[in-house]
Amino acid sequence: MDNLFNIIQKQMTPEVISALSKQIRADEDTTAAAAQGAVSAIVGALSKNTKNESQASSLLGALDRDHDGSILNDVLGLVVGRSQPTNSRTVNGLGILDHLLGNNTNGIVAALSKGSGLDFLKSATLLKMLAPIVMGSLGKARSQNEVNQNNIFDFLNRSVQEAKPQREELSIFQQVLDADGDGSVMDDVAGMGMKMLGGFLKNRR
Repeated sequence: MDNLFNIIQKQMTPEVISALSKQIRADEDTTAAAAQGAVSAIVGALSKNTKNESQASSLLGALDRDHDGSILNDVLGLVVGRSQPTNSRTVNGLGILDHLLGNNTNGIVAALSKGSGLDFLKSATLLKMLAPIVMGSLGKARSQNEVNQNNIFDFLNRSVQEAKPQREELSIFQQVLDADGDGSVMDDVAGMGMKMLGGFLKNRR
């Protein structure tokens, strides 16, 4: 079974990154690095939330109602606004983030901003744009019978654990998610930027 990060990464084609960069008015390398951080934050929140059985059931219900994975058929069209599903909740990035991050939303956006070099508004916009793609990727795993009530936490936790060696930002975002929105870990975020952005740029050369 592919982990969630691998499913999402297949959607992040050069064309999609280019389209995202145009939408937020940032260069492609910075956008790609920030997108990696944004995805890590969202998947980390999903993993944290599914530790609770009732929240796991709620997430599965949301996948069945609103996120069947069909938006992955045209991710580029979704990003540029050419493709819009009839179910508006499928692409309601703000609603997804509010449900997943709650009081931690500002802390996550601030951490992403510090880590990527994007300003707060661009970081928030990128998170909003990527949230439906992450949910669609999880919905795809659900529709292929890889994710169910009994294994959704294990699937998400395994995805996080397997990705940690390549995604140093995951640990920072997990600290922010555990901080109950009080911002107490933000002083630890300052050094994340060069690691996250510098590491990505090194791989691009």
